[in-house]
Amino acid sequence: MRKILLIFLLINFNNSAFGSIKNNIINNLVNIKNFNFNFEQNINGKIENGNCIIEYPKKIFCKYKKSNDKVLISNGKSLVIKTKNGTYYRYAIEKTPLNYILDKKFLINEIKNLEERIINDKFINFTIFKDGNEINVFFDISNFNLVGWQTLDIYQNLNITYLSVIKKNQKLEKNFFKLPSAN
Repeated sequence: MRKILLIFLLINFNNSAFGSIKNNIINNLVNIKNFNFNFEQNINGKIENGNCIIEYPKKIFCKYKKSNDKVLISNGKSLVIKTKNGTYYRYAIEKTPLNYILDKKFLINEIKNLEERIINDKFINFTIFKDGNEINVFFDISNFNLVGWQTLDIYQNLNITYLSVIKKNQKLEKNFFKLPSAN
């Protein structure tokens, strides 16, 4: 009888521990208006890095280092990638996986209903399937910050993004997420 009681208590303890991890991630997301971070992005083996700012919902500004002064900007509706040499791409945000990653209400609702995976006692992973996209999001187990994601981009390239040096709820300029022109 003691063994059965001990097993029952251990199972309940584990379930409540995972429940609190989810709650901590959700509470952390709820309290974030924006965050600034350095990133390393690996797209099919090509590595780029830089700095980004995300403001919920669906706004992002990324400046890449050593790559034609490339910027990636979303105003919440459109996503633009522009380089110094004049290359200019514009996409509807809803046609990209960033549509989901940049929507904290969506992330919170998905996390509530998903099973988490603990990776190396350091990261919490959730796998989201939405509209033909598989999106893996990763959170730090110690502070519950979003620390990366893995997706297939619109050209079906594997895109792995790692976040570091995260600063939350910084004061931002008013027109920070204004899309650049094609000129």
